[in-house]
Amino acid sequence: MNALVLKKPGAPDTLTLSQLSMPIPGEGEIRVRVHAVGLNPVDYKVAANGHSAWEYPFVLGLDVAGIVDELGAGVTEWTIGDRVVYHGNLVKPGGYAEYSITTAHTVAAIPEGISFVDAAAFPCAGLTAYQAIQRKMNMHLRKGQTILVHGGAGGVGGYAIQLASIYGASKIITTASASSFDHVKALGAHICIDYNHEDVHQRVMEATDGLGVDLILNTINRVTSQQDLSLLTFGGQLTCIAGAPENVADFQPGNRTFTLHKTALGGAHGSGNVQAEEDLARMAEEFMQLMLDGSIDSMVKEVIALADVPAALTRIAERHVQGKIVAQLL
Repeated sequence: MNALVLKKPGAPDTLTLSQLSMPIPGEGEIRVRVHAVGLNPVDYKVAANGHSAWEYPFVLGLDVAGIVDELGAGVTEWTIGDRVVYHGNLVKPGGYAEYSITTAHTVAAIPEGISFVDAAAFPCAGLTAYQAIQRKMNMHLRKGQTILVHGGAGGVGGYAIQLASIYGASKIITTASASSFDHVKALGAHICIDYNHEDVHQRVMEATDGLGVDLILNTINRVTSQQDLSLLTFGGQLTCIAGAPENVADFQPGNRTFTLHKTALGGAHGSGNVQAEEDLARMAEEFMQLMLDGSIDSMVKEVIALADVPAALTRIAERHVQGKIVAQLL
């Protein structure tokens, strides 16, 4: 089969098209004929250093949409020809190939009305945002609350802005480059802060009359997560997907009581927690229902060929991309 492979750890431009043997599903697995695969920053990040569990040449690509092609032993919940989407296992070969293998219990059916391209766009970024906004913070997301979403022009940030709007946030603040302001406002952001030229702390405190925000989703790094603690109002919540604050224990003044959430979507795979793995499929089903309702836009900005993935990942690494890029194989 045709596949885009990484022959050793390296930059995105080292990915090359090659011929690989057809993968065979094992017990509890299915083989999927890949129709579309989404691109994510995690692809170029893990490619740089590789993984101890990988065997080279390795196939990247976590977000896969396609048709069930073959069933492994013991699989009864799927039939050949089913339209499916899934978030893959980081340590297993992925979807930058004509065929891919995944565990049957982590897969969701694509409903009629959602294309393979739109389905492939959301799993990694969309489910990360959904886990943070709906699962972690929704029990406290009430009308009248404020939320700060870092990196609103990216995949996670863009989906988070839309979800925050759905769940009733009255003031959605986001950081983005000035060139992305129109994009994030169209998604539902009320206040945009140019992180390149503005003081984020000052702008957030001005926008909240000095009180701070109720909720923060940090998609950036540990340093900004640390800074975010001073932006929370009393009883606020901080959810981190790219590094938690280092000095949480030392940051406990009486007027800054807060809740810290840490989330790593892909960590469910191989965790030994079957319920957590199955929840990937449940969240995907719930997310696609929001897409069907018209509440969530897939944010697909570009549809490319498999051969164009290396160049597109390079642009993502250089932060020159808005929304989502999807490679279409069929």
